Amino acid sequence: MTAISVGQAVILGVVEGVTEFLPVSSTGHLKIAEGLMSIPVDDKSVVGFSAVIQVGAIAAVLVYFFKDIKRIVSAWFRGLTNREERYHHDYKFAWWVIAATVPIVLVGLAAKPLIEGPLASLWVVAGSLIVGSGVMWCADQMGRHKRGEDDTSFKDAMWVGCSQILALLFPGFSRSGATMSTALVLDLDRVAATRLSFFLGIPALTGAGIYELKDALGAGVGAAPLAVGTLVSFIVAYASIAWLLKFVAKHSFNAFVIYRIVIGVALLGLLGTGVLNA
Repeated sequence: MTAISVGQAVILGVVEGVTEFLPVSSTGHLKIAEGLMSIPVDDKSVVGFSAVIQVGAIAAVLVYFFKDIKRIVSAWFRGLTNREERYHHDYKFAWWVIAATVPIVLVGLAAKPLIEGPLASLWVVAGSLIVGSGVMWCADQMGRHKRGEDDTSFKDAMWVGCSQILALLFPGFSRSGATMSTALVLDLDRVAATRLSFFLGIPALTGAGIYELKDALGAGVGAAPLAVGTLVSFIVAYASIAWLLKFVAKHSFNAFVIYRIVIGVALLGLLGTGVLNA
């Protein structure tokens, strides 16, 4: 069993909060940080801890987008009993988010042994960071950025939702990077792509955190580190969300592409020289 101290939980909470919604791979950064602190990245309790503190970041999304989420959820409940409400975009969008979450849940359950085993390797993280950078750059160049949030459709939501599977199977690819890249290819503008990524992440990441809670607590991680890591993640993620939405309104994703390549190459170097254990 591997215990994570409160101090380590603070560091991992900061890493999670900063990177969860930036297209740079929170899972990849968490595994790198864990490796630097000599925490085995494929340990069951560590995998569970990483999933649980993501709930803090998701809570930040719920708070930041509270008015939007309240509007969408209210429209969904009204539409359940009122046929006229079912023509509203918010009602449809709520169902799209639910439907788009199903693929990642099914794959997550079916591939759990691989995700917690061979695919948890830092070699996979390094390769995914670099390959994902190429995908993101191509998507940003290909996209015409002409469609806003109100122009999204069921097809958009399903494609973006399914793209989350890439990050699930290949830590380092980045859930945000995969979803934003897919949305850009579908010609959504950068702000719409980013917001859609946020909303689709809520059920998937919340469900993963709740599902992994028993493993984190039952395999060596105490309640105090979990609580601290989750709280720190919430505070830092809230600031990260606000910054990202302002950034993508005026800038391309090139800065993230370059950063990912640098981190990926550096990680390959650390692994190749034995400084880090995969």
